[in-house]
Amino acid sequence: MIVHCDKCAGRGIIVQDGVAEPCPCIKQRVINAKIKASQIPPKFSQYTFDRFNLGYYSRTMLDPEKRISHREIAASTLAAAKNFVHSYLKNNHTGGLLLTGPVGSGKTFLACCIANALLAQNKTLLFVVVPDLLDQIRATYDAARQKTVTESELLDTAREVPLLILDDLGAHNYTDWTRNKIFTIINYRLNYLLPTIITSNINLEDLEEYLGERTTSRIFEMCRPYRLLVDVDIRMQMAKSGF
Repeated sequence: MIVHCDKCAGRGIIVQDGVAEPCPCIKQRVINAKIKASQIPPKFSQYTFDRFNLGYYSRTMLDPEKRISHREIAASTLAAAKNFVHSYLKNNHTGGLLLTGPVGSGKTFLACCIANALLAQNKTLLFVVVPDLLDQIRATYDAARQKTVTESELLDTAREVPLLILDDLGAHNYTDWTRNKIFTIINYRLNYLLPTIITSNINLEDLEEYLGERTTSRIFEMCRPYRLLVDVDIRMQMAKSGF
């Protein structure tokens, strides 16, 4: 595929002082390819740290346990997300993050801020919505459907990618089958020191009820937990502001 570039006219090479050099557009092509492979929806590609608005979090409403404001919690979580990026760039076996909170509290937004910051640094990662992944795995069991990917390939990709973002590990109707699929991913990544970012609307104290003891204990071992709190769904606020 020929890509338009004013510098190299799509050839990928520029000549300066008689010396042929790779055009800067080559790096951008690689980044674009990794963005596509990451499976981040186009809308989420806009999510960056400088657009994470602490103004959506109350200065006056307090976490009843920590006795600090929702905004202070959000600021701490934002700092942790930025620190993860810095740590990952130095060591791609750094610990992951578990971002919990109610619907519309900014969990996915912040996870995508991490992803986009790392994609800009040419890192490889995968963004997976958990219910969608489970549906894709189930679809491989349908004998009447033409298969383009196998269950093993789906699981191997999630298990082995250098950085995995598991979005919406929520309060769904988990069966032994779904718990087992999630466990195989989490357990592999823990054993091979592969970091994972997880977002969930499940309270920390309720995780075991939904995911089981095996998976929950491994998540706590591999991810540092943070909980975002809001009094009004941020998505609703963003829609009103025309974001």
